[in-house]
Amino acid sequence: MILYRVVFAITLTCLALLGQTAHKSHLTVTPDQLKWGPLPAGAVRGTPPQGFGAPRAEIAVIEGDPTKPGLPFVIRIKAPDGEKVAPHWHPADEHLTILQGTFALGMGEKFSESEGTELTAGSYATVSKRMWHFGRIKGETIIQVHGIGPFVINFGPMTSAKPAPKPKSE
Repeated sequence: MILYRVVFAITLTCLALLGQTAHKSHLTVTPDQLKWGPLPAGAVRGTPPQGFGAPRAEIAVIEGDPTKPGLPFVIRIKAPDGEKVAPHWHPADEHLTILQGTFALGMGEKFSESEGTELTAGSYATVSKRMWHFGRIKGETIIQVHGIGPFVINFGPMTSAKPAPKPKSE
């Protein structure tokens, strides 16, 4: 019985300490509080394929820091009508909620005007890490993205985190 009380007390202490690292209050953000700006320089790696210009989308950070590895973040991306999002991939899972407009999300390394799923306001999608995908914007579109940092748009080839094994010498 004493062991049970000790374990219970330790558990309560741990839960109290964990609660101290969480938000001390709630967070509210209204649309008029958003500060829109260009994508951070470090958020884009590589060069979009020929025929695609630099992304014209703007970003607003809602919570967290999307540049920090291992930390959660929430951002919004606002893209103009007609924007074409070149095939790219991310190093972490990407969670998308369409808040306004239409985002046609396609999978693969090659852009297609006719392929993809049209996601309208209220739609949700998850794109797994290292999965090539592309998009088309219809009407000014706002997409809320949440995930674990860093948020990086990679236009270049995927590289392995581990170096290739060295050939055995005889």
